[in-house]
Amino acid sequence: MKIAHIEVIPLDMQLEQVFKGGTYQVASRPTIVTRVTLANGIVGETYGGDEFHTQKEIVAVMQDHLGPLLIGQDVRDFQRLWENMFNVNVDLGNRGLHQLDMHPRGILLQAISALDNAMWDARGKLYQTPVYKLLGGMRDRVPVISIGGYYPKDGRDACEAIAEEVEMVRETGCIGIKMKVGRATLDEDLARVRAARKAGGRDFVITVDSNQGWDPLDAIKFCLAMEKADLDVRWMEEPIKWYDQTDGLRLLASKTSIPINVGQGEISGRACRDLITKGDVSILNLDCTLCGGITEWQRVADMAKFMNVEMAHHEEPQVAVHLIAANPHALFVEIFANKIRDPLLWQLPDGFPKISNGYMEVPQEPGFGIKLRPEVIERYRIDG
Repeated sequence: MKIAHIEVIPLDMQLEQVFKGGTYQVASRPTIVTRVTLANGIVGETYGGDEFHTQKEIVAVMQDHLGPLLIGQDVRDFQRLWENMFNVNVDLGNRGLHQLDMHPRGILLQAISALDNAMWDARGKLYQTPVYKLLGGMRDRVPVISIGGYYPKDGRDACEAIAEEVEMVRETGCIGIKMKVGRATLDEDLARVRAARKAGGRDFVITVDSNQGWDPLDAIKFCLAMEKADLDVRWMEEPIKWYDQTDGLRLLASKTSIPINVGQGEISGRACRDLITKGDVSILNLDCTLCGGITEWQRVADMAKFMNVEMAHHEEPQVAVHLIAANPHALFVEIFANKIRDPLLWQLPDGFPKISNGYMEVPQEPGFGIKLRPEVIERYRIDG
């Protein structure tokens, strides 16, 4: 039960094309494979995170500062181990200025996340139980939607593109799509959502994500326009610019009946608390590869349930499927049905994911129940 060894392997895979969302674009798929070996030979292993700007710094914090804290410790003591990592004294250039220090704190929390998640895989294997059972075991399959709706290359009709993508998403077995908005004009984006609804039919789940693309007034205009058009949007995700994440969200929530979903960029449970109490949000899509791992994510989920807030998860289905399956107030697991957007999902895990009739099966083997292909790790590792 004692932690004997920790291994951290950074990966990066260049994508075949650049994908453009509301406020960003993606050209590669980085991640970090983390292995925690116990003295009895059990190996907790998973991957997660897609940070390319500071991947080296995250790996260094894991290897030089957090790993030494864990060696020799009992892997079962997840609360104590998490607190030890969270309170580590590491100088990442902190200056005591809240906004400027969010960047180095984000590095620390991603490092904690990777180790915490790998230790949960080890605990599941130690107890011979899937992680979702350790967390509550609400269901053994979860509904799945696809992230998509990226803006097409110049010259392609945007409405035709989203309609074709909706058909592809249906064919992969997903029940809906989370489509990007916020880069085009409000009218152009509204037309794209109309096209998605027409292509998908009334039973198809549509959510929209502007990646913090609008000021509150434009977000209000867009949500009211979607309501007037009867587009039956399940949620409006990350609608407000970064600098107005409480009062702006509260204003929007007071004007629209569409549920507001935020939290993928938050790195602490306390920030999620503020989004609920000060922003009046309806859904939190916290990411356990960013916020401090499963330990912190589940704390937030427990808080949210008592405050009538639903839980979602940003990407990373290899871990998220267990979290969504464990909580009665959790919604969908997310994938990229377009395999060239997240090729690692379809190459790195062996035999995962299994999707049919709109649902993803939760792996039933101990831990996360997912074996990673060593040849894929070796092909894309960037640590020399």
